Order: sequence, then structure tokens, then C-alpha cells
Amino acid sequence: MDLTQERDLLVKHTNNLALTLTDEQIDSLITYLQLLVKWNKAYNLTAVRDPAEMVSRHLVDSLSVLPYVKGPRIIDVGSGPGLPGIPLAICRPDLAITTLDSNGKKTRFQNQVKVEMGLTNLTVINGRAEQCSAEPFNEVISRAFASISDMIHWTAQLCRPDGVFLAMKGVYPDDELAQLPDIYEVKNSFNLDVPGTEGARHLLVLGRR
Repeated sequence: MDLTQERDLLVKHTNNLALTLTDEQIDSLITYLQLLVKWNKAYNLTAVRDPAEMVSRHLVDSLSVLPYVKGPRIIDVGSGPGLPGIPLAICRPDLAITTLDSNGKKTRFQNQVKVEMGLTNLTVINGRAEQCSAEPFNEVISRAFASISDMIHWTAQLCRPDGVFLAMKGVYPDDELAQLPDIYEVKNSFNLDVPGTEGARHLLVLGRR
């Protein structure tokens, strides 16, 4: 599978995001893309079929939060085929990344990626967020997983008292924030300019008051 054009597109978009990635990291992201394209044909891991569209809508969208991720321990809840968790694990080998999804096909794919790519900083969990009893994390991130109030309700036990929730959203979610439990507040929000995609993108940082 020749993904030369997709690699060039990825380099272009990450440059536009002012991200400093090594050639090895770019190659690893393309390897992940190859595996996603291959497995998607049999297991329907994502509705996006076109590899070039996967670059912008999956890889670049995931990488847009890189400047705001601090760790050192992060859990990606409702990770699907590993987004944004696997791109973050590739580009931040210094962080311990855990991905969590209840869909067995998707976590099997993630485990295959982990083995084939040697991602020693990645842990994959198959299960439901509200039933997960892993040691609490510094950051709980989700991408189109649920409403903000549901995200916090289902994953509160996974976030340290001094930790934060990172919610990746489209348009600024005023309606969702109106339902935010009183003990939580918006610590920060960032407008994400994601090259190659249309529509608004935001990252909201939420934590205890």
C-alpha cells in the first residue's frame, strides 16, 4: 500500500500546526494509517474510508491537541480505533498513554498496532468507562465520546482530584457546559485550527473547582 501522497499531506498539515515531528514519527503515523486502512476493510473501525481523509479527520485532528497535553499519565476514553491515543503515544513516547473502549474489535486492532509498532508506552483496555477501575490519571481525554456532563459522570473515578478532563469538541458546547456539575469548571479552552477539515474545533480543559 503506497501512501506517499498521504505522507506528504501529513507533513504539510503538521507543519501548518507548527508541530515539530521527526521523520520517524511521521513514518510511524503513516504505518498506523496503513494498518487502519487495512483493518477497516474487514472490521469497519471507522466510517471514513478514504486514506487522505483519514489523514485530516483522524491523524491531524488528533495531533491538534499535542501542544496542550501534559501527562504524565493520560487515558483516552471511547478511543475507537485509537484516536487520539495512538497518535499521541507515537508523538509523545515520554507519556504513558492508556486507551479505553468497549468495542472488542477496536481494542483488538489497537493491541495489534501496539505489538506491530512496539508502542511500549501504550496500554489498551477493553471495557466500559464507568466500570474501569484503573489508577486515576492526570488527564482524561475524549474525542466525540459523549456530552461533557456524561463524560465526567462516567469517568470521574479515572481522574485524579488534581487532574483535568480534556474534551475535544466541534463548535463551542455552551449547551453542554450549562449541564456541567457545580463542582467542576472550565479551566481553559482552545480554538483548534485543524488543517484539511471544515467546521469549528475546540479543546476544553475541565477540572474541580
